[in-house]
Amino acid sequence: MTADSTQPIPQATDEVVDLCRDLIRINTTNTGDTTTSAGERAAAEYVAEKLSEVGLTPRIYESAQGRTSVVARYEGSDPSRPALLLHGHLDVVPADASEWSVDPFSGEIKDGYLWGRGAVDMKDFDAMLLAVVRQWKREGRVPPRDFVLMFLADEEAAGRYGAHFLVDEHPEEFEGVSEAVGEVGGFSVTINNDLRLYMIETAEKGLDWLRLTVSDRPGHGSMIHPDNAVTRLSEAVAKVGRHRFPIELTPTVRAFLDEVSEVLEIDVNMDDPEPVIAKLGPIARIIGATIRHTANPTGLTAGYKENVIPGKAEAVIDCRPLPGRSEEMLSQLREIIGEGIDIEHIHQQPGLETTFDGPLIDAMSESLRHFDSAARPVPYMLSGGTDAKAFQRLGIRCFGFAPLQLPADLDFSALFHGIDERVPVDALKFGARVLDRFLTNS
Repeated sequence: MTADSTQPIPQATDEVVDLCRDLIRINTTNTGDTTTSAGERAAAEYVAEKLSEVGLTPRIYESAQGRTSVVARYEGSDPSRPALLLHGHLDVVPADASEWSVDPFSGEIKDGYLWGRGAVDMKDFDAMLLAVVRQWKREGRVPPRDFVLMFLADEEAAGRYGAHFLVDEHPEEFEGVSEAVGEVGGFSVTINNDLRLYMIETAEKGLDWLRLTVSDRPGHGSMIHPDNAVTRLSEAVAKVGRHRFPIELTPTVRAFLDEVSEVLEIDVNMDDPEPVIAKLGPIARIIGATIRHTANPTGLTAGYKENVIPGKAEAVIDCRPLPGRSEEMLSQLREIIGEGIDIEHIHQQPGLETTFDGPLIDAMSESLRHFDSAARPVPYMLSGGTDAKAFQRLGIRCFGFAPLQLPADLDFSALFHGIDERVPVDALKFGARVLDRFLTNS
């Protein structure tokens, strides 16, 4: 497609805010239940239309009713090079409007921010990617290698209907892909006026959702009953909730702490890094969760009548093992809860970890420094998970890089799944500029 020479070509920074605002206004709430989730189909059709407008050929995949993803390949100049996957998800977690200061699906702009559910998780990157691709197509630019664009359903419920569906059912869409870029990385953490760390995700913890079940003899609530399933389960859950697993530093976390030691000019005790991590402000919540396994009880189910001791009680535990150490964590968990309690996996996805090197990292780092002279890119591990867990199954090397230069006083980590989620308008435009340069050199 060639541009009309009589009209100025819209730049990515001209469009990115409106694109993000439009996406926020499409309520794509993912409850974890297809019957009550909504909006992914509408968002996918919106994205497909925006890609078609500039001459790309998007393909729409619906894994179940309304659970819809979009894929397009933007052919590059060098077919001998491996393709680069650029991915974002279209779904968001629920938002209770009564808790927000604005309508969470209004896309309101105030105080220099774009507000709404998905503003940072992750319709901001969806909009950046759309804006940059649309600018390139209008200008007739050709990528240095094939870009595979994916806008996915269901990431917020572990990706069964989105990324994992495509990996399982449409592996042809990943032909030639060697690397992938998505969330959660590229955002800034201000150290001082002359130094900002930009967190590039090179690792993610694993995901093990477990169900604990205790089966015992039911009985009357008025009688002495030592074999009480609720009691035994509650004791085990309390032990899990209070347990602190030992510190284990992976290469990514160790590299991050080395960087922190240098920029803060303090020694880090690698056997006890928590005092230094505490100095990092709000980001300490994420970093602190990456130095050990974590296990948090998230659900309890038992009983059906006030005066009946039930014969069964169940609990759900959200476990996040360090990469490659899921079995180690499960073994430790069995010791904590003791005998006589059944453990089954509700869902399991392995962690991932790659090195902080190579041409793609160099391109990310250069693009950040080009637009922010105070930028210092550093690797880090995400305590949560992304669709990268699906793509690594194909041997794809995965990174998180959705660039944002953030105000020093913004508690960015609290905005993920938080109340009054919002992204600075200037940060969206910064991200579009950085992404443009990064992709040019990718």
